[in-house]
Formats: sequence, structure tokens, C-alpha cells
Amino acid sequence: MTATTTPWYRRAANAVRCSLKLRMVMVFLLLAMAMSFTFISGAQKAFSVGWREAARPMLMDYVDRLAGEVSAGGGAPSIERAQALTQRLPITIDIVGPRINWRSHPQQARAHWLRDRPHGGRGDDDAGWGDDQDWRQLLQRSTTDGHRIDFGLNEAAFDRRPKLVGYTLAALLMLTLLAYLYVRRLLRPLDHIRQGALRFGAGEFGEPIPVRHPQRPDELGQLAATINNMGHDIHQMLEAQRALLLAISHELRSPLTRARLNTELLPESDEITPQREALLRDLSEMARLISDLLESERLAGRHKALHREPTDPAALVREVIDELAATQPSARGVALHLTDGLPTLPLDRVRVRLLLRNLLDNALRHSAGAPLPVELHLRPLGAGQGIELEVRDHGPGVPDEQLAHLAQPFFRPDTARTRSAGGVGLGLYLCKLVAQAHGGTLSVRNERPGLAVTVTLRAAEAAA
Repeated sequence: MTATTTPWYRRAANAVRCSLKLRMVMVFLLLAMAMSFTFISGAQKAFSVGWREAARPMLMDYVDRLAGEVSAGGGAPSIERAQALTQRLPITIDIVGPRINWRSHPQQARAHWLRDRPHGGRGDDDAGWGDDQDWRQLLQRSTTDGHRIDFGLNEAAFDRRPKLVGYTLAALLMLTLLAYLYVRRLLRPLDHIRQGALRFGAGEFGEPIPVRHPQRPDELGQLAATINNMGHDIHQMLEAQRALLLAISHELRSPLTRARLNTELLPESDEITPQREALLRDLSEMARLISDLLESERLAGRHKALHREPTDPAALVREVIDELAATQPSARGVALHLTDGLPTLPLDRVRVRLLLRNLLDNALRHSAGAPLPVELHLRPLGAGQGIELEVRDHGPGVPDEQLAHLAQPFFRPDTARTRSAGGVGLGLYLCKLVAQAHGGTLSVRNERPGLAVTVTLRAAEAAA
């Protein structure tokens, strides 16, 4: 199910689940609503319990005074005096009797306690505020000539006031927005920590995680400083490991050269020649391993430098195939597929030659006995942007769960554990470093049968 077909409420739920900021704002909002509801309910309950003892006597006295003013001391009610009161106060007056039947606000519904109730029942509005008899005793008065005066609140007067509900809702939304912005600013260091952790994981230790208020950091600032210290320690450890590896590789070259020279000086005889050639092969493999280690550390270092020069990719590929064919006759069967319009690019010929040699050597090794030859495809990326080369074999392939680890140093899949089937696990790692040094990428996928390795190499302008 794509994002366009996912219902909006599921997308909203996923956003809330994945956002700590939204969840914190929702918690604050729910807490404010719960506190408001508790306060209003408690205040209403307190008023409903204590209004009889406090407000009821004063309200009854006030209604007595109003009734006396309308009826001139208990006599016949006067419509003129009632109108004067309703104009001066936000109240309604209903007069019912043998001679006068008058309502000050006929358009307004009668009070709930004056309406007929089925079976003498109580309404929901009566809960906590007294029954109808309480309201009648409080707001209803009788005169000596048989008239009844009912008092109420003028709802229109309250409706003419500003709509407090709308303003309250707008204020609540504004407070929620301000709370979200504040929480977002408060938790912004989490974004910096996540980005810094991604940089450290990718081996980029040059930019530390920014610490807000480094003199007096909060908990998130302390966490960022701790991760920076951890990244610094890891960087130093990796640099020390790289320096040790380079030193060992340099120191091993001299004794290897002397051992090879002494081996070549051995006399040639039927008994010694096979052992001499096997020893030379082992020494050559060790020398190649040391060269690959040195080259990988140079390319992985911070100050890697490429010696770019205008290069014809097609001619370079043919040269590498011819060089491999001198030692591996199976390289002559590589199927080369060139696309028209291949540009001449500024490339480091030595590094690209190393990349091609490793890719083809790896493919030839794993496709031994395959019915189809190794394929090498060379395609342009765009108008002078770079090239894309793909090497595919038709061998057994690699388990899918191991594809992501193929370009890691010294990793070998289970199918390449033997001496004849695989090297030491530096070939694809070197290829990835060469591609990245040229601003490109390396990707590996199973083709069933076989494995396909795709490399992009970009021009200097496109890689910048």
C-alpha cells in the first residue's frame, strides 16, 4: 500500500507514533483539558452544593424586590414597570393572571422548570441544581389579585456579547501551536544527535554534534557531548589501526622482496622447480595482498588524491582484458558490450585499472564452468557526466542476506571460503573505494544465475 492509498487517519497515527514532539504536545494538551474539566466540574459541584446556603437567600431577596417593583408592593402588576425593568436588566418577566397575560420576550423559550414534564419526571438540566419546585420557589412570585410573575434570564443579552467559545478555542489552538514550537525547539538537539550518529556511522568524524549552551548543557547537551567524545575515541582508534596496518604493510615489503629474490636464485631442477614455482606464487599473492592493503588505506584516508588524466574508457577496458588474458586465458572470452557515445573522462588510470582487474578477476573466478561467459557492459551516464560499467558472471551467486556485506573489508561469503574460490575479501572493498574516490557508487545484486556488480565513475566536475 503506497502513501497515496493509505488512509489519512493511518498516516496521522503513524506520524504520531514516530514523532516524540507530537506525542509530548498531545500529552500536554490532554493534561490541560483534563485539568480544565476537573476544575470546572469541581467548581460546578461546589456551587451546586453550597448555593442554597450562600447565594439562594440573596437571590430570593433580590427576586422579592423585583416582584415588588413590578406589582407596586404586591398589588396588580404593571406592564410599564415590567418593561422598564427588562430594558434596564438582562432578565425576562412573564405575567400570567385573570386580567394580564404578558411576556416580555415571547420569542424566547420558556424556562425548563415551567415546561410540562411527562409523568412528573426530572430533566437532565435539573441534576445538581435542584428540582422544579426549587426553581419555582426561587423565581416565581404571586400577587394578591391572583397574578403570577415568573422571572428568568434574557438569553439574547448574552448572545449579543462576544462568542467566548470561539475565542477560547482560538486561544487553545494558539497555545497548542506555541507548545509544539517550544517542544520542537527543545528537542531539536535530538535531530542533531541523530544526524551526528549517522555521520559517525559513515566514518565522517570531522563535524561534531553541536552542543547547545556548552557551558551549562542540559541532559540532551550532555548526551551530545558524550557521543562526541565516543566518536573522537572511535576515530582515534581507527586512525591507530590504519597507521598500524600501513606500518606493517611497509615493513613486510622488504623481507618479501628479499624472499622472492632468494627464491628466484634457487637452482632449477626437476625436484626444486615445482616447489620454487609454488613459493613464487605464494610470494606474489602476499605482495598483491600488501599492495591492496596499502591502496585501500590510501583511498580510505582523509587526504586521498587522484591523478586524473583524459582517459578513453573503452580502450582502458580492452587493455585490462588483454593483461588478464596473459595470465588467465579465460579472460579472452569476456563478452564486452560498449554503448555508443562513450565520453573521454578525466580518470585516475591506475585506480580504475585496479578496479577493472578486481571485478573481472572476481567474476572469472566465480564463473568457472558456467555455460555463459562473463559480461562487461560500459554505458555513458549523461552528457559528459561519467560512465557506468557493469560486470556480470553466471556463477552460483551470493545469498541475499550477504549482499550488503560484500563490499566490506575482509568479508568473504560462504561460497568463497576456499583458497581456489576466493581471495582475502579486499577486492570489492577496493572497488568501492575507487568508485567513491571518483564521486561514484558501487552496487551488487543477484541476477540468478550469477552476480552483477555495477559501478559509476563520474567526471571531476560532476563529482564536485
